[in-house]
Amino acid sequence: MKVFVISSGGKAHSLVWKLVQSQRVSEVFCTFNNAIMPKLATVVDIRENNSEELYKFIKENKIDLTIIDSTTTGVTGLANKLRQEGINVFGPDKDSCKLQLQKGFTKKFLYKHKIPTPTFAVYDKESQALAYARTAQYPLVVKFDSRVPGLGSIVCESFNEAKNVISFCLKNFYKPVVLENFISGKFISFQVITDGYDAVPLPVSCVCKKAEDGNAGPNTQGMGAYSPVSFVNRELESEMAQKIFFPLIDALNAEKLTFAGALKANIVIDEKNNPYLIGIDVGFADPETQTVLPLIKEDLFEVLMAASIGALGDTYELLNTGDEHSVCVNLVSEGYPGEYKKGFVIEGLEEIDDDNTIIFHAYTGKNVYAETVTSGGVVLSVVSTASTLNRAQELVYESVDLIKFDGMKYRKDIAKLKVPTL
Repeated sequence: MKVFVISSGGKAHSLVWKLVQSQRVSEVFCTFNNAIMPKLATVVDIRENNSEELYKFIKENKIDLTIIDSTTTGVTGLANKLRQEGINVFGPDKDSCKLQLQKGFTKKFLYKHKIPTPTFAVYDKESQALAYARTAQYPLVVKFDSRVPGLGSIVCESFNEAKNVISFCLKNFYKPVVLENFISGKFISFQVITDGYDAVPLPVSCVCKKAEDGNAGPNTQGMGAYSPVSFVNRELESEMAQKIFFPLIDALNAEKLTFAGALKANIVIDEKNNPYLIGIDVGFADPETQTVLPLIKEDLFEVLMAASIGALGDTYELLNTGDEHSVCVNLVSEGYPGEYKKGFVIEGLEEIDDDNTIIFHAYTGKNVYAETVTSGGVVLSVVSTASTLNRAQELVYESVDLIKFDGMKYRKDIAKLKVPTL
């Protein structure tokens, strides 16, 4: 079977790494290139937003399963076109991408379908937004409706802070602005694979978003993660499925947004153990995917193929994930998530000889001397697995200590802060 992965970053490497382990997969193609990808897959030099060329490649190469793990591709409608022609595809269609790309749409969608989410308001006029913010309780979460580089959700501690964020948002035409009540609690990331009717969960993760130790500094895509999460027991996981995921899938069907793909829910568990959905991604998460795929014992190709043809529930109720723990530490360039330099030689990768540790490359490349160099903000995801969380943490930092490049930064407390908060 031929598989085509449209993805990027460290999660692209982790998906390809897992797929090539399948005995049913003869060849993997991928649109993302870095220092390691050509050793695992055939790199396809087509931009993620070029749906015509992607479609042409899929048809000409008789791809058996296309995995669209990019909203850049999703919004072009490539998945819609493939499904209309009966070609197997795993990923979001054009309209489903709004759940990730338009926060105002998502909040209204959740409210309409009675899926628990924090109280909110959506405004496109500054005067109305400021009037709401003036009487709101603080902290208050201000969300930019559309994706803005380096911005997303900002927790404001005072009206003056909220005023500045709201004004910046609306004056720069990032309309509308979403104002959301802040819920103090435990922040988790919960991913499922769905065929549009049934869903199977991946291990729950805790993600460390802040750039600095102790949950300080600016927000990032993620500085690391760990899984499973001790306070998420079977009872709580079942409650999240019953209150959030199954109603969400039913709502998608009701709104004709059905798709076979991965759904990631950003969830806050309050002090009474009530789950609230605060955000949705319509694809695999980063760095959660790098964290959990080493735990999964199933053939990932078989799972995704079953989902793509609507047969997930016929074969899978739960995925075999064993009883190991996983810790992921992202190594990033100095300056990330802001401006950074690249092209620095990465040393020490060849010194890591541990069957329980995997190095997933995000943005790396090769220089004229064939040395592995940095080429982006997030450079590497170092992932270790072990029978206990503490041992996995020890192993991952032992490997991190062997790697060096100019300006290398990372958090030293991944999995030490057992309950990351917003």
